[in-house]
Amino acid sequence: MDTTQPAPPPPVAVDPRPVDAGPADTRPVDARPSDTRPAGAVRRALRELTLVAVLFLAYKAGRLAVAGRSADAQVNGERIWWFERLLHLPDEAAVQAPLLVHELPVRLANCYYAYVHFPATALCLVWLYLRHPAHYRWLRRALAALTASALALHVLVPLAPPRMTALTGLVDTGRRYGPAVYGPPEADTLSNQYAAMPSLHVGWAVAVAVVLVAVTAGRWRWLWLAHPVLTLLVVVGTGNHYWLDGVVAVTLLGLILAALPRPDAPRRPPAGPAPAARLRPHVVPAPRRPGGAARRRSPRTPSAADARLRPPRRG
Repeated sequence: MDTTQPAPPPPVAVDPRPVDAGPADTRPVDARPSDTRPAGAVRRALRELTLVAVLFLAYKAGRLAVAGRSADAQVNGERIWWFERLLHLPDEAAVQAPLLVHELPVRLANCYYAYVHFPATALCLVWLYLRHPAHYRWLRRALAALTASALALHVLVPLAPPRMTALTGLVDTGRRYGPAVYGPPEADTLSNQYAAMPSLHVGWAVAVAVVLVAVTAGRWRWLWLAHPVLTLLVVVGTGNHYWLDGVVAVTLLGLILAALPRPDAPRRPPAGPAPAARLRPHVVPAPRRPGGAARRRSPRTPSAADARLRPPRRG
């Protein structure tokens, strides 16, 4: 009778990972396949155009709301001018006087006011949309919130600009030297000239400079701050805004940016089912040999227990 036991089958290598487990999708949210389709790009473009159209219609509605309130706007302009004198702010005429010495500085200031505000903001938004989508959304939300709050103030507090307030003594440089942006207030159907506070020129310029400083590197990136500084001097020197118009715009923008989440802040992963735990192979420890694990002690080096059991020496 053959008593030889058959040899056990060789162990089969088992993958400890679950069958449905795979590499985690570490792609950013902006790089999802649905976002790269033409339909997704069209939807995003339509959403952006809708936002611009809504803001434009709100601006037109605000102009209609202040129609016939030119007297209130003039009174508010005089009050702002006197309040600035109480705060010891510099006179707006001190900024305009150097421009009136020669015609070229006046024309350059008028051109900056007329042709830099909207194109610079639009170019910044397009560049951020293509290169920094997260910062583009951040700037878009900030501009939308600032414009909405400014429209509310324009309706509640109509304010005539310094060039339309006789008490200031400022000159309408656009109408005298050109190029002119506004026509006569009673015939201007495209803009609300009694919306001096806050200054969207200054607010938008500060927002653009802040986001450009955030996305660019190097010490030269701080030169972007020259845009809002130059914008403030231009809007005051051309008689289109008071100093306080810029102060209120910057204050509103600061509150809005403080409320908005920063684009570089870490986002929490979306809540989902907990990943399956990976199975670890069972490892059987090797058997210990008798006396193998115990460390041999040298007879010349007594242990602490032997020292306690040793009788004390007699002197």
